[in-house]
Amino acid sequence: MLVALSFAMFVCFIYLLISSRMSAMAVLILVPTVFALIGGFGPDMGDMVVKGIKTIASTGVLLIFAMLYFMVMTDAGMFDPIVKRIVSAVGGDPVKIFMGTVALGYLVALDGDGATVYMITLSAFMPLYRRLGLSLPMVACLLLQCTGIGNLLPWGGPTARAAASMKVEMTDVFTPLILPLLACVVWAFVMAWIFGMRERKRIGPIDFDSSQLIEHRGSATWRLYFNWALTIVLMASLVLELLPLSYMFMIGAAIAVTVNFPRYERQQEVIASHASAILSVAVMLFSASVFIGILNETGMANALAQSIVAIIPDAVGPYMAVITALISIPVTWLVSNDVFYFGMLPILAEAASHYGITGAEMARASLVGQPVHILSPLVASTYLLVSRLDLNYGETQKYTIRWSLVGCLIMLVMAILIGVIPLYR
Repeated sequence: MLVALSFAMFVCFIYLLISSRMSAMAVLILVPTVFALIGGFGPDMGDMVVKGIKTIASTGVLLIFAMLYFMVMTDAGMFDPIVKRIVSAVGGDPVKIFMGTVALGYLVALDGDGATVYMITLSAFMPLYRRLGLSLPMVACLLLQCTGIGNLLPWGGPTARAAASMKVEMTDVFTPLILPLLACVVWAFVMAWIFGMRERKRIGPIDFDSSQLIEHRGSATWRLYFNWALTIVLMASLVLELLPLSYMFMIGAAIAVTVNFPRYERQQEVIASHASAILSVAVMLFSASVFIGILNETGMANALAQSIVAIIPDAVGPYMAVITALISIPVTWLVSNDVFYFGMLPILAEAASHYGITGAEMARASLVGQPVHILSPLVASTYLLVSRLDLNYGETQKYTIRWSLVGCLIMLVMAILIGVIPLYR
């Protein structure tokens, strides 16, 4: 029954989300609630949702204070010199602007955190997008490619889960995948060129004075240096994991507001000016906690994963690595990384081991779906991106999915060609 219930819930969920018949917030709350009631889980729903909220709480705090931090820094003019330099380098050419977006996106993605990518990149480039009227769905699509690949760095999460699940060394999983990942990076730049050419044809190159994009805020020079020093220290601390990420950004936001806007009244004005944007992300994120809690605690996520494994015929055993790679594309969109890597991958790997396919090879194959996983409603940072660009969540999914699928297939084909994922054994 759980399998049928989970499939029906996802069909309903995807339909309502993609068709834009309901807001993403309503879909995330009401669909799992209705199906939990249908499944007879009514008496336990409250506890399930509370567990979902606990799962998402730390990420929610992180995103709220990360948004506040970077918005305050933008108000303080920290990114103004970067914007001036970018504008002077790219002018009004959409191709160069999108190329620069991908370059900065991948640079920031080295820390493995999607929220940081969106906040820094959009803070630097948003004046250009707005001034030229560039396609914001294209921007979202490009940045999602950056975070989808950046998430695969050893400290990003999925790679560590895959290695731990297969009980193999991290280097045995990640190092052989470097060339396939670089192929995906190249694909993102190709996408930037394609999108840029489309926008160039639509609006044409525009010549304009870069000073038009910069609000002259009159911030003291010492504050500019302080802000950059604070941001560098914060980023370094995040990488070193000196404190929980959420706490780090709470401290950073408090310091940023106090130093850049010493007057209490001005601090209140700045926080209030960004409250709407921050609230929209928080609402989406905690709405997702209902979906996550019910999906996991009812057992629907595990039942769905097990049912997919069960329908794989024994005859395709020699192709199990490729099958795992292909399965990872839709399944990591449907369920959390934990469910896939710790619940489903070991079963697939056990079947594959009878054909001489190693745990390291299966771990690599399981990572192929991550460019699509980043679009999952279970990924919190995507709500931040959609909110910052003021886009419809379902429309963003529809626009981006085909490009991300190509990225997955490029990674898989390249991995097969260089022999790090066996086609047949």
